[in-house]
Amino acid sequence: MKITAEVLRDLAEPSNVAVHSNTELAGDVSIAAADDDKQREEKELDRLRRKPGLDPIPAKDLGRLAQLTPWDVLHSFGRAITLARRGAGRGLAEHWGCLKYNQALTGNADSFMALSAEGKETAEYYKALQSGELGTGFALALATRLLSRRYPNHFVSIVPADTALRAGWALTSRDSGPKSGYRYRPQFFAEVWRPGEPSRVFPIACKGNHSGLSASHTQLASASAHVEAVHIGAWDETPCLVFSTELPLDGPLAVHTLEAGGEGGWLDAPERVLDHPLEDENVYPGIQPPSQNDKPAEPEPGYHVSPELYGWFQHVLAHTAAAGLTAFAGDTSATVQYLTKRQGQRHFARLTHAATDSVQDARHRFFGIDFVGTDHVFRLNRKRVEAFSGVAEDLFRHLEEGRVEQYRREIYARRSTWPRGIWAPRWNGPVSIHPDGSVLAMRLLRD
Repeated sequence: MKITAEVLRDLAEPSNVAVHSNTELAGDVSIAAADDDKQREEKELDRLRRKPGLDPIPAKDLGRLAQLTPWDVLHSFGRAITLARRGAGRGLAEHWGCLKYNQALTGNADSFMALSAEGKETAEYYKALQSGELGTGFALALATRLLSRRYPNHFVSIVPADTALRAGWALTSRDSGPKSGYRYRPQFFAEVWRPGEPSRVFPIACKGNHSGLSASHTQLASASAHVEAVHIGAWDETPCLVFSTELPLDGPLAVHTLEAGGEGGWLDAPERVLDHPLEDENVYPGIQPPSQNDKPAEPEPGYHVSPELYGWFQHVLAHTAAAGLTAFAGDTSATVQYLTKRQGQRHFARLTHAATDSVQDARHRFFGIDFVGTDHVFRLNRKRVEAFSGVAEDLFRHLEEGRVEQYRREIYARRSTWPRGIWAPRWNGPVSIHPDGSVLAMRLLRD
């Protein structure tokens, strides 16, 4: 068992991540999709509509290798699940779930990242959970990096798809409104934006496995159905990204990824005031294909953001991103103002169980920047450690007071100015700061 100080150092150690995307992968995924379609037909199951034309990502865009720290991956995962509402706790502490993987990964600058001894042991008992959650962290970290390179003068925001879609559609039988009856959805949206201009949205489906390359082929084939469930604009013109992270028990991990192009995904509508409250819409489910032979086609299952919804959906994405950030900082009242009833407003306003809540009452300074947020104290290898998640104080005050427009203008202006340090000497622990102003840090508590 490593001593706690070594664990903290390992979390800040950059390591190479193998990224696999080529024509052979695209072909193997197409074969896996055809095999699954055949099995579904034999079992008389409904036909799945899949994203056509999944292609490899050019090496010049993604590169064969990417360097990440385990702490950055956990930060990406923690930010992604702040609004997940998956645990038994009803408070704002969902994101602390990322900390259970603080000893799961190992590597250094001269090697590829892989599962550590503890990560392998955990995989024996919680394969699906660990691979899926770590796969989310790697996928979102790489998707953000990829889109930032392709759109260098824009900002990339990651938004949980279920939370965003619930503002307009009834996703399950518990939601009010016309039921979609369709269980396939992307896990996230990446919104690429700049103030005062149309933004572009990319559905993202991400999975993970401990089984091997063939399992990734099957997962990417499944992911093609998830991203196809949302159309923004014209039929089959919405670009998307799919990921499957392979975490073998012997050898380095690999992220397998493909994309689909298209001219759609643009939310080009008259600008709305993002500071105004957001209300639920009741959008009838279904995606409208183009008419054939002058006859309107029957709608396909899914969720269609048509042109009259562009401004509203842009508003939804901005508010959902703001809610995720204030939840990451542990502020209940600031989060509630950005969610609609169907998005789970009550979940963040009602009484919480003991040990499942978080409170925005902590303050720390990293690399000359003041952050406010919430903290969590627990034991790591018998030593007490403190984790802190928060937001740069000046940015948090904008969100706390409902100034989404000002917040977005400032993070856009500061997107390339944030400190790149991964270890704060005075704090004495790993620190990850993201361009949205969020921070995740951990340190050993001294007596």
